[in-house]
Amino acid sequence: MSSPQSRKVALVTGGARGIGRACALDLARAGFDLVLVDLLPAELEATASDIRGLGREVATHVADVSDFTRANAIVQETLTSWGRIDFLLNNAGQSAPVGILEITEQQFDHAIAVNLKSCFNFIQPTAAAMIRQGGGRIVSMSSLNAHSGGVTAAVSRFAYASAKAGILGMTRALAKELGPTINVNAICPGVIKTEVDTNVTDREPEVIKGIALNRLGCADDVARLVTFLATSEPCFITGQDFTVDGFQFNV
Repeated sequence: MSSPQSRKVALVTGGARGIGRACALDLARAGFDLVLVDLLPAELEATASDIRGLGREVATHVADVSDFTRANAIVQETLTSWGRIDFLLNNAGQSAPVGILEITEQQFDHAIAVNLKSCFNFIQPTAAAMIRQGGGRIVSMSSLNAHSGGVTAAVSRFAYASAKAGILGMTRALAKELGPTINVNAICPGVIKTEVDTNVTDREPEVIKGIALNRLGCADDVARLVTFLATSEPCFITGQDFTVDGFQFNV
């Protein structure tokens, strides 16, 4: 068991599968103990088991990230149990492929709550703890959609793109507000092939024609950047958004 003085703690939302799982495992390899938040109990436990296999401690919470009260409770429980949070990764999100003429108010509100408000829900209590402990790092997962409005015109991503673009504004504002104590950055993945986005496989040959590296991204491509932003010392990087897309030039 890590001592309070030597322990490094990372909290990852959406950590059960896909990019979140890859990030959690890479952070564990880098020496972090993990707090994972997700709605999928079986997948959450499977990822937690793999983290324990790497010799790190892990706590899991089955929770809706759009619930502010629950998010605050998770942060406070982590602080009570482990004493600190060194790194927060806001990874949880959900696509909303519904056009402006069809989407309901409830669907739009849900897209904003899960993809954008969830970041606020975890950042506010975590930032307060990081300030008290003298430092920390925050990374929020945006999307290439925040820049492009969507990978294709055929499938509307306007609600999702709106929320993910909001993360970029939030990141820049918080970098100013929380610096120099806390570094705040965002990542914009392009088309990443995971077990979550199974429809990518069907259109893979077409998609990679517009990617300079001639392949789809994988979750580890994103995870390695996350770990760099969580661990690099000294770090003169804050208020930035990093695109991980192999240079996708057809968007």
